[in-house]
Parts: sequence; structure tokens; C-alpha cells
Amino acid sequence: MKEIRLGVNIDHVATLRNARGGIHPDPIRAAKIVEVAGADGITVHLREDRRHIRDEDVKNIIKETILPVNLELAGNQQMIEIACALEPNAVCIVPENRQEVTTEGGLSVSGHETRLAPFIEKLKRKKIKVSLFVDPKVQEIEAAVNIGADIVEFHTGRYCDAENYNKEKELNFLIQAANVANNYGIEVHAGHGLNFNNVVQISKI
Repeated sequence: MKEIRLGVNIDHVATLRNARGGIHPDPIRAAKIVEVAGADGITVHLREDRRHIRDEDVKNIIKETILPVNLELAGNQQMIEIACALEPNAVCIVPENRQEVTTEGGLSVSGHETRLAPFIEKLKRKKIKVSLFVDPKVQEIEAAVNIGADIVEFHTGRYCDAENYNKEKELNFLIQAANVANNYGIEVHAGHGLNFNNVVQISKI
């Protein structure tokens, strides 16, 4: 079995800090807690509106932790330039809607290859691994492979929100998609809505 790694998202430590004002709770302290606890990586989402993690947070987290940092952001020229300047270990390009509370679905890669491919090329020139956050669908996996992504991260929100039979159905979609991606030789991640309980089935894939 390939090694299974755990990355922890610390965005909402910053959300709480921003709501309170001041400097507490501190995302850097959260990153150190994740590190000491034995996780394999840290994820932060630098939104265009900076509603939680901010540029300086990302810079300091990269500097202060020994863990690889996965930086989520929107696929546009401005955000890609910021990522190239910050130089995290990896960048995950995600869809972003200003009105959403949290990410609502996967990125539409299929049909948008021409727009996304230059961003991937630019990041890879900086030795940054590139992930695309997609729904677990064959056409999205194939499109990600074709434009040179290193990783596909499957949106697990539908699985996390489903109940009973539908949960098993959504889990099977993820299993099938993981097999397809593995056959293409692209690394597979999974995220969104995962917690201590529902991650168990995901970790078995």
C-alpha cells in the first residue's frame, strides 16, 4: 500500500482571529500544533477577499513550519503570481465564489484547459507541485492529466453530507475515480468536510 498522508486545514483559526480582531488565535501556533501532533502537511486557502488566511500568514507559516504547505487559491493571474512569490510546496487551484461560505464544488477543468494550462506551467517552473480540486469524474481527471497537473484532489463534500445509501454511493464514486487517477499515474488527494469519523472510509481507498 502506498503511504497515506494527512494534511490539516487551519484556515478557520484565522477566521476566528479576524472576527475577534487582534492576533489571537494565531494560525502560526495552529500550524505548530499540527506539526507536533504528527500530521504530514498544512493546507491554507488564500481567498481573493482574504476573509481568513492572509498573505503574511502564508509567508510566516511557510517560514515557521517544517511541514510542506499546500496553498489553495483561485485560478487567475493575480493569485498565481502571489503563489509564485510565496513558493509553497504545493498549490491547489480551486473554484472560488465570493458569495460562498466555503468551497461548493470541484473546479471545471474539462473545457477550460487552455486557460488553466499556463498557470500550471508557471507554477511548475517555480518547482511548485500543482493540484487541481475536482469532482470525482473521469473527464475531469483526464483533463487534469492532459494539462500536466501533478495531483488531483477530489471534492469529498457530497460524500460527507450524504446519509445511508447515498453515502455509500458517493464513496463508490470516489473509489472509482481514485482507481482511474491511479491508472493514469497521477497522485490522488481527497478533501472537504472530512472529520475524525468520516475520514476513516476515505483513508481506506
